Amino acid sequence: MIFPGNMPRIDALIRAQEGMTSLTRADLEAMQLAKLNTLLAREKARGGYYAVLPERLESLEALSSLPFTTDEQLAANAPGLLLRSQAELSRVLSDATSGTTGAAKRVFYTEGDCARTVELFMAGLGELVFPGSVTAICFPFSGPYGLGELIAEAIKGLGARPLKVGAAFSYGEWSQLLARERPDTFVGMPVQLLRLLRVCGKGSLERALVSADACPAAVIEGCEAILGTKLFPHYGSREMALGGAISCGAHAGMHLRENHVIAEIVDEEGKPLPPGERGELVITTVGMEAMPLIRYRTGDYTRVLPGACPCGSEVLRLDAVDRGAESAELASLDELLFRLPFVADYRAERKDGRLRLEVLSCGEGELPPLDADVTLRPARAEDGALYRGKRRIE
Repeated sequence: MIFPGNMPRIDALIRAQEGMTSLTRADLEAMQLAKLNTLLAREKARGGYYAVLPERLESLEALSSLPFTTDEQLAANAPGLLLRSQAELSRVLSDATSGTTGAAKRVFYTEGDCARTVELFMAGLGELVFPGSVTAICFPFSGPYGLGELIAEAIKGLGARPLKVGAAFSYGEWSQLLARERPDTFVGMPVQLLRLLRVCGKGSLERALVSADACPAAVIEGCEAILGTKLFPHYGSREMALGGAISCGAHAGMHLRENHVIAEIVDEEGKPLPPGERGELVITTVGMEAMPLIRYRTGDYTRVLPGACPCGSEVLRLDAVDRGAESAELASLDELLFRLPFVADYRAERKDGRLRLEVLSCGEGELPPLDADVTLRPARAEDGALYRGKRRIE
């Protein structure tokens, strides 16, 4: 896909994918309503899970009158939510783990779902990945159409070389990779980036895209201070085919993939909130081929930034995303600990009602008083990330 130099990349992407010649707010909302009504009519005709919903809505505002879809409903009703036959599916993602109780949540993708996600990744990565550059991908590689594989495909499409690092590497392995491959771009989770920069130094790195976990201000500022460049936060989830919102060169929020996702922000009672107010993100995935969802409660919290972006795009922008009250205690710890330049990484868990912290250091320093049992030790070459995935208090 070619992205014109005089047009925001998110605008060029949506216009190309939808065959649109302009992209005002009115254009975007008319396109979303048309796609929503096509989805509702298809659901009514096939008699699936959403067949009880009206066949048509007269406005996007009327979407808020429909019921929510929850994690529990998604887990229990996968066959009724699936629009395509098993033969047309390219990827199934599940949240099943060794500790999962009850039905696992499964999300299905077609090859077309994955191809359009790659195009979104190219639009976002194109802000910082250039022809001939070398990009370290520090997300898991889980087989065809997995997150790492889709990012690698997007990087190749931009004329750059992907390094399939994965998420299970140590400080020593990263130092060797920096010296041997000299990547100029990093793609991975924010705390993962900060720990590497603080322990191993920036080396050849110049730019970074961070995603797949909350981006605390202390972490972003720590990374940017060492890199000397602004980070590019992205947002996505398995329910929206892994790609949802991308940063542009203005660094003023993340542009939503509006031809794929209709976003609402709701309060604790499920009532819609206006732009500028923070609440839970609810998504309707009108662009999904295999398993579109209607008013799915993500459990993620953010706000829609009001007005147009300084880049000129009228595509909606999301602010920083977190897990709300679920992650409030961890966010407070992040702000306290990652403001200290000698803290490389930490892990938090609660046992017998007592908070326990394992903290890795990359220099001399003293921790402030904490109402917790703390183990502080220097990071070693063989140490890896204390969290391999999304961070939470265990």
